[in-house]
Amino acid sequence: MQNPTPRRRETPQEKLERLTAIERGLWADGLVLAGIDEVGRGPLAGPVVTACVSIPREKLVPGVDDSKKLSEKRREALFPLLMEAADYAETCFIGPEIIDEINILNATKRAMETSAAGFKGDVILIDAVKGLRLPCQAQSLVHGDALSYMIGAASIVAKVTRDRYMVELDAKYPMYGFARNKGYGTAEHIAALKKYGPCPEHRRSFIGKILGEAYE
Repeated sequence: MQNPTPRRRETPQEKLERLTAIERGLWADGLVLAGIDEVGRGPLAGPVVTACVSIPREKLVPGVDDSKKLSEKRREALFPLLMEAADYAETCFIGPEIIDEINILNATKRAMETSAAGFKGDVILIDAVKGLRLPCQAQSLVHGDALSYMIGAASIVAKVTRDRYMVELDAKYPMYGFARNKGYGTAEHIAALKKYGPCPEHRRSFIGKILGEAYE
């Protein structure tokens, strides 16, 4: 039996063409585009953060992808390049208290709407979330951060922004390891939560099953 032929690695240009396939169809109609994505729906602590980013076709930054596919070092390197190239780049934080009050989905929607409120273009590409009140037409894409350059760019901006915030929180609450776990429910984080109890940055609606109903 012959060994399968190794899969050829995608070139940077091929990757850029693949990730802008949706955008190029809209640019051909003369439309101005942005992408929205969120980071932090699942953690036990910290905010959910959204970013709305619009980068002109002539200023595309190579190397953009879904932020989950990129290393922290690569995301940090891309972040200032994206912010410089963007015609519009706004983020929004929704903290634990509001997440607990209105639930994480509604908090995410509110953050998306807020980050997009000042965009003056024609179409906003969104990663899988529908029913938003936006200033222009919206197009929702399942797994959009892996299909759309604009959504990928927004995912990087949101991820770097939130990660930096969690590092700042680590200095304030060092016992939870926020700089390492970014608020997600790692074994280290859960052990610290049981030992020290929650801090103001913890989502009470997320930690009830860990600490008991008194924290819900």
